Amino acid sequence: MDFHQFKEEVIAYSKEIGIDKIGFASADVFGELKSRLKRQEELQYQSGFEKGSVEERTEPVRLLPGAQSIISIALAYPSKMHNAPKSKKGDRRGIFCRASWGQDYHDVLRDRLQRLGAFLQEKFPEVELKSMVDTGELSDRAVAERAGIGFSGKNCAVITPEFGSYVYLGELVTNIPFVPDEPVDDSCGDCNICVDACPTGALIQGGQLNAQRCIAFLTQTKDFLPDEFRTKIGNRLYGCDTCQTVCPKNRKIDFHHHEEFEPDPEVVKPKLTPLLSISNRQFKEKFGFISGSWRGKKPIQRNAILALAHYRDETAVGELIRLMKDDPRPVIRGTAAWGLGKIGKPECFQAIEEAREHEQDEQVLFEMEKGVRFQQQ
Repeated sequence: MDFHQFKEEVIAYSKEIGIDKIGFASADVFGELKSRLKRQEELQYQSGFEKGSVEERTEPVRLLPGAQSIISIALAYPSKMHNAPKSKKGDRRGIFCRASWGQDYHDVLRDRLQRLGAFLQEKFPEVELKSMVDTGELSDRAVAERAGIGFSGKNCAVITPEFGSYVYLGELVTNIPFVPDEPVDDSCGDCNICVDACPTGALIQGGQLNAQRCIAFLTQTKDFLPDEFRTKIGNRLYGCDTCQTVCPKNRKIDFHHHEEFEPDPEVVKPKLTPLLSISNRQFKEKFGFISGSWRGKKPIQRNAILALAHYRDETAVGELIRLMKDDPRPVIRGTAAWGLGKIGKPECFQAIEEAREHEQDEQVLFEMEKGVRFQQQ
């Protein structure tokens, strides 16, 4: 087979099925990445969501023994929401990050990769494939960088010349010996805007992320949020876009190529107070199709409480008192107590004192004590 010609056919087909950008990389070991990952482990910068060992994440042949090349794909997503509802006093709203707008991107990219794989199978019956989107062992960013999709910016995102960093990535490991593409030159230069703008200092230096401090990671945790981050989260319910929105490479970038990624404003910028009483079934019906729902409603509700505290929303006091007294989940009870203290109305402190008399969970009692301390500030 003429693999040069075959590559052109694959590129042409990728455009037919709505892939915005495609690149080809060798399946060689990702040596530099391996060193970085080992350093991440030493510094305990990992999120804990990573899949596989360092070797599996950097040696494609461990995932597909006959691997010879990797096809990387990118789909652009919107950076702006049309008809976005306003968050106003007495009717506050939270926000899901742009990567959680529209249909879960894992499903959309898997569809494109499946169709691309079927095309390869039809043309080359001996093909062997392994596809991945985000949750696989390989680093989507490292593959995309090697395949010439874009360069890895100081904000730890792949920045493409055409779509900025507003792209979803996926890859196909294959035994087909495609000619690799050339990487794109890093053009961050001396710009350090994203590092300086990171709300928690999670970007330690250009291209290195301490996931334990990253708001995008913290919004997905299920335990009590550490105190130092509670005032940093703002109204974020899931994810964080700061390091992307401040990037000069993303200026005036806004692509609406895929209907699946168009956001429903009432879903991705929902009212906060109704989230506090939403049932599991209601949560699944309203939010189940977006990627930001994957950890369930508990982290979203905890973040909603923190957002209401951030706004000092007095209209939410009654609902927060109900949660503090009656919710079976300690994290929600305790966070509600802290939030009430932050709002700081006399009835808030009175309710905390009353609830303390019946609370038995040590962590919740600790949060109640912190809530009461706001009275002295």
